[in-house]
Amino acid sequence: MYNILICDDERDIVSALKIYLSCEDYQIYEAYDGIRALEIVRTTKIHLILMDIMMPHLDGISATAKLREESNVPIILLTAKSESGDKILGLNVGADDYITKPFDPAEVVARVRSQLRRYVKLGAMPQPVKSEIFTVGPICLNEEEKTVTVDGDPVTLTPIEFNILKLLIRHPGRIYSSSQIYELVWNETPIGAENAVSVHIRHLRQKIEIDPSNPRYLKVVWGMGYKLEGNEK
Repeated sequence: MYNILICDDERDIVSALKIYLSCEDYQIYEAYDGIRALEIVRTTKIHLILMDIMMPHLDGISATAKLREESNVPIILLTAKSESGDKILGLNVGADDYITKPFDPAEVVARVRSQLRRYVKLGAMPQPVKSEIFTVGPICLNEEEKTVTVDGDPVTLTPIEFNILKLLIRHPGRIYSSSQIYELVWNETPIGAENAVSVHIRHLRQKIEIDPSNPRYLKVVWGMGYKLEGNEK
C-alpha cells in the first residue's frame, strides 16, 4: 500500500481527490496548509504528495522547496489555469509534475500511477546484477545504487532529474530532443514537452555544473535538443 498526502486548503478538493483515488490501494493523508504537510512527511512514510500552490501559512511553492531539502518524494502540484508562472517556478524548485484545476479524474489517477511507478522503481532494492557506473567529466552516476557524484561529492536529484541524467550519461554526445526526453523519461505523449524538460534541465544544471549559466557538460544544441559530453579543462 502506498501513502499519498493530499495538501489543499479547500476541503472539497481534498475530498474529491480522495474519491478519484479510492479505486486504488492507497492510504490517504490530509493537510490543509504547507506547514502541516511538512509535519506529516517528517513523521510518516509518504510515497507521493499532491500539493496545492495557493495556501495559507506556507504556500505550495515554499513547501516544495523545503521538502526538497530533505526528501525526493514525488510532488505533483495542483494549479489553477491563471497560475502558469507558478507552475514553472514549482518545477524549478523541485516539483515533478502538475495538474490543472478543474481535474480530470482519469488524468489524476494516471499521473499518480506514473509518478509512483518511477519513484518505487528508483527506490527499489538493488537487483543481483552487475552495477553499471557511467562517468562523463566529473559526473558519475551509479545506476544500481541510484547515486550521483560530481568531483566525488554526492548530489541529491529528484527522480525525474536522475532519469534525465541517466538517459544522457548512458549515451554521451548523443542529442535528444525535448520530445524524445519526455517520452523516454515521463513515458507519456510529449504534449508540452519543451517547457517541462527545459525546467528540469535547468534545475539539473544547477546541481552538476559549476556555472549553470555557462554549462561545460549538459549542453543545449539549438534547434535540436540536449546532450551530455565531457569537456577537458
